Amino acid sequence: MRILNIRGVARARAVLLGSTVALAALAGTACQDSLLKATDPDLITPSDLDTPEGANALRIGALQRWRFSTGGDNTNGQESTWLTGGLLADEWGTSSTFVQNDELDERRIKLDNGTVTFDFRKLERVRTAVNQALPFMTKWNPADKVNTAELYLARGNAEMQLASDFCNGIPLSDASNATSPTDIKFGTPQTVIQVFQTAIKSLDSGYALLAPADTAGDVGRAIKVSKARALLGIDAQANAAAAAALMSGIPTTWKYQHTYAASSGSNTLWGQPNSGRRYNVGDSLEGNSHDIFVQNNIPFFSSKDPRVPSKYTINKNKVDSTKSDTTKSQDGLTFSRTTSLWAQESPVDVANGIDARLIEAEAAFQAGNYATPTTGTLAILNALRASAQVLTNQVTYAANALPVLTDPGTDSARVAQLFREKAFWTFSRGERLGDLRRLIRQAPYKQWFNANNTFPSGAHYRGGTYGPDVNLPVPKDEENNNPNFHGCIDRNA
Repeated sequence: MRILNIRGVARARAVLLGSTVALAALAGTACQDSLLKATDPDLITPSDLDTPEGANALRIGALQRWRFSTGGDNTNGQESTWLTGGLLADEWGTSSTFVQNDELDERRIKLDNGTVTFDFRKLERVRTAVNQALPFMTKWNPADKVNTAELYLARGNAEMQLASDFCNGIPLSDASNATSPTDIKFGTPQTVIQVFQTAIKSLDSGYALLAPADTAGDVGRAIKVSKARALLGIDAQANAAAAAALMSGIPTTWKYQHTYAASSGSNTLWGQPNSGRRYNVGDSLEGNSHDIFVQNNIPFFSSKDPRVPSKYTINKNKVDSTKSDTTKSQDGLTFSRTTSLWAQESPVDVANGIDARLIEAEAAFQAGNYATPTTGTLAILNALRASAQVLTNQVTYAANALPVLTDPGTDSARVAQLFREKAFWTFSRGERLGDLRRLIRQAPYKQWFNANNTFPSGAHYRGGTYGPDVNLPVPKDEENNNPNFHGCIDRNA
């Protein structure tokens, strides 16, 4: 198991601080003869990092960018698409005072939505930071194949997340060598499929550095899971077998994680729902009286499924201790529904062995092997239920905590069963929105599923009805700054 932790970030800061102090000392020497001259010692140019230590600092900084784009840095309005994508889908419901969250939950997202803008920037900044680090790692640390491959993993994973969550028309710009806005190589709008293909190129570049010695290591396995997800994002019917083949040799217990700490950015999957109480665990019955039915929503909260343990927060009444009160959310109105999956400093699984089994389960369905013993879809899903699974450092699923699944009989129902199981196993890990989009975009799924029977629909508990959005828009800021971008190509899945 590989864990990307924060100690490396501290070392990177030390390198940067050392560069700053050195520059300050030089500046002081140069300016002794005049009080009118001034330098800015906290500006560090690329040439200042043109050393082995500087290359490593750039590498760690890029991985920090990636870490913030997954489990987040727990800053209001700057969480990550692991949360906001789940809000547009059915994993979460809005319970905040932020209109940006309401827009996401209601599927009516404006182009100037600040939260979506930050999410888009975070993912694009991963690409920029990796592109800045790679030449220096190649120059100064050419033998460090694993760490350089991990940079390609970060870039490819970020590109895969962009394709999973955003509309057709995603520009992939490059500001890695820019010293002014005019130096930026502005990207042109790419379709979702094209961005998935770009992600695969990045991931393949990283894997090539590992071959043949380290391909079974943690970085190699994470690259293979990410590539398999990108292949399914392009066309599950055509690519499922190839995706499943990549999963060979990956144990179900394996994990590749990002870690968090209060001193350098808490886990936002805990922070926003549990500490800030801005997100509620999603449900098919909304409202404090549980009387507003949300069509198509999985009842993550009311199902009491042990893979998403969740509850109301009940406290003693401050006036009458014989009575209890249900804690309200940030909005002061909605009862707070939280999950115990994560704590403030819990790591998150960027990729894991459960992902590998679910990829194999989908490939088995695509091959017509839903009911095949041992290797069929149903057998794989039941094997996951029958074994203990460490979901997070807070929650372990107990073996046989859920009953054995049975064949629902039709292909459409089998697909619904598969993706429902996947939704619980991968809750709020950046996969649900992309999966819902695939259901209504790809054959054979699209013959059974569409936006009206897949995404939340009907009356919204805050008034009005759910809108038509099935993805996140590339934000208005991109159109304001990128001369090649003039809006999404379309808002289709």
